[in-house]
Amino acid sequence: MNLTALSCCILMLAPAAAFARAPVPSAQAPQEPTRTAPSKPADTLFVTRLKTIVVTASRIDIPVSQNPAATQVVGAEDLDAMPRGIAVDEAVALVPGVKVDNQANGKRVHLSIRGQGILSEHGIRGTKVLLDGLPVNDPSGFAADLFDVDWPTVQAVEVQRGPGASLYGGGSSAGVLSITTADGGSAPASGLVSSTYGSNGFWRATGQLGGSLGALNYRASYTHSAGDGYRVHTAFHGDNVYAKAHWSPSERMRLTPVLWYTGFFNQNAEGLNLGWLAQDRRQANPDALTYNEYQDTRRVMGGVVGQLDLAGEQSLSFNGFLRRTAYDEAVPSSVLHRALLSPGATVQYTVHRATGALRHHLSVGTDVQWQTIDDHAHPNLGDAVEGPALLSDQTLHQSGLGVFALDRIDLSDAWSAMLNLRYDRIGNRLSDHLQVGGTDLSGSASFSSLNGRVGLTFAPSPALSLYGNVGQGFLPPATEELAANPDQVGGFNRNLKAATSWGEEIGARGMLGGSVAFDLTLFHLDTDNDFDRYRVATRPLETFYRNAGSSRRFGLESAVSWAPASPLLLQVAYTWSSFKYTNTASAYGDVRGHWLPNSPEHDLTADGQYAPTRNLTLGLSAQLLSAWYVDPSNAAKVDGYALMHARIAYRLRLGGAGVEVTGAVRNIFAKQYIAFTEPDPDGNSYQPAAEREVFVGLRFTR
Repeated sequence: MNLTALSCCILMLAPAAAFARAPVPSAQAPQEPTRTAPSKPADTLFVTRLKTIVVTASRIDIPVSQNPAATQVVGAEDLDAMPRGIAVDEAVALVPGVKVDNQANGKRVHLSIRGQGILSEHGIRGTKVLLDGLPVNDPSGFAADLFDVDWPTVQAVEVQRGPGASLYGGGSSAGVLSITTADGGSAPASGLVSSTYGSNGFWRATGQLGGSLGALNYRASYTHSAGDGYRVHTAFHGDNVYAKAHWSPSERMRLTPVLWYTGFFNQNAEGLNLGWLAQDRRQANPDALTYNEYQDTRRVMGGVVGQLDLAGEQSLSFNGFLRRTAYDEAVPSSVLHRALLSPGATVQYTVHRATGALRHHLSVGTDVQWQTIDDHAHPNLGDAVEGPALLSDQTLHQSGLGVFALDRIDLSDAWSAMLNLRYDRIGNRLSDHLQVGGTDLSGSASFSSLNGRVGLTFAPSPALSLYGNVGQGFLPPATEELAANPDQVGGFNRNLKAATSWGEEIGARGMLGGSVAFDLTLFHLDTDNDFDRYRVATRPLETFYRNAGSSRRFGLESAVSWAPASPLLLQVAYTWSSFKYTNTASAYGDVRGHWLPNSPEHDLTADGQYAPTRNLTLGLSAQLLSAWYVDPSNAAKVDGYALMHARIAYRLRLGGAGVEVTGAVRNIFAKQYIAFTEPDPDGNSYQPAAEREVFVGLRFTR
């Protein structure tokens, strides 16, 4: 394959910063006790030269200047500027190549990287999600909608783009999203209380307590969020409880235990067709009201992440976790109940060795994960009232095993290379307890793949880094896709295959003078057996999945951060995407040359921040998205849009406490637009977005 991608990772400051300028005193808020000296990767902020920023999304600590992959880090300062503080779409707004479709005021999202994951009905597909080093994905690579993340407590988000199956297996076909929450601060005890109120009945309240006691650093938080939603039948409410500690029982051992609880409920208004959209864009799909569609999740997860330093530049890193989920969903055809139990663990051995003029940083390890799903469904008689009949009664057993090796090689002061290799096997086994008509639909489905990646980096100066890589992606069918059987009620869809991909990118990242940070990325990706959604005439209220064919994707990702003077920071992120099918036969006929659905060609976000005084910060941002097609036939198209947002923050000290008052306006000019579309076979594809929204917030730290 030809190397056809020019990737460049900017490490910029605001909602996407991986390199950034030095702190500007006039733009800084009073130090929050729970975020004092946040444990960001080393040397995150600079003005005059490109410094070493260490990232971990690639499974090993690596200076970003030596990482042969498009990588960006969003810092705490930028996350603090999020108007609502509940959604990943705000956090990654200035990360090129990432698209987030916002549902339920941000708690239910579709997230895709370079177009992978855009056809998922809900949840995140193809992106490995880590929260404080623990995986959010299940063995098939599916991750829930990020409502587990307590966003007011997050201090950094790493985004690595491009095929990463050689790093994390089927869950990282598109890239890696690694989220790190704040530590507890250096004082014995400190706290934070914040609240935000806004349009459409939105409100959020957060309380945190943290500190350091000898070798123990701790932090605990609770957040409640709720809202009525912009449309009818989109109310939601959620609770996040999160506890985290760092403990060093010895100089060579570091442990980070984590415990969290999530409860999230949202009504589901479903999409509208064009007729309903013209009547009233805020109405719900009539089916959503008739059947009282909703999703309800309660989850508790506990785990520990650790590292043991061994003799001779060797270390052993590990994690273990157990996740318990209760999930209920009402859809027109049924009311579904699932109980999920998901344990897992990782062990990784790393050694640093010199071989002649070369220095190797070699890691080998294994990821293991299991999941048991007890699943049963009753017919929805209307208003989510369940009929006595059983539509399904089954247990799914899943397992994931990955064995990997990677070597980062320092070839010289300027050159470095990275080699990755990984084997994965995902097993799915279904036990049918219902056996309608005496037919046993029990069965199994397994998917395995060997994937690799080779990358090379050249850093001729501290202010410039060039790189390129070639890698593979592997995306097995998720639980939702397998369990939707078009042939019979219950059992597996045995026609599905794993999607595979091959991609290349080349890039450059660096600094110009002391004030401009830049990033450029050019990539190519070929994918076989892409997934698609469809309906069958005999079961019109259900959604099924199939392998739609193949696609070829080209793209340019770019970002620039400019700090012309201490009070001013300007940032722009632009993505050009060309995602098209290459197959001649599909359910839509010959779609060769057709655009993938929900894939705008142009995506631009610009942000300006000005701090005229030490206490006051003003911000203005713009988002432009070009038109896109609704389904693979490319018969229907949605207009693009341009939006403007503004924000203000004022900080002061009252006694020993820090106080911050914030205000924000989203969609200043009340633009009516479609936030995203789904390739829904019955035409209910359109999801209208909120018009002007206003938010005010108050935060106390001590």
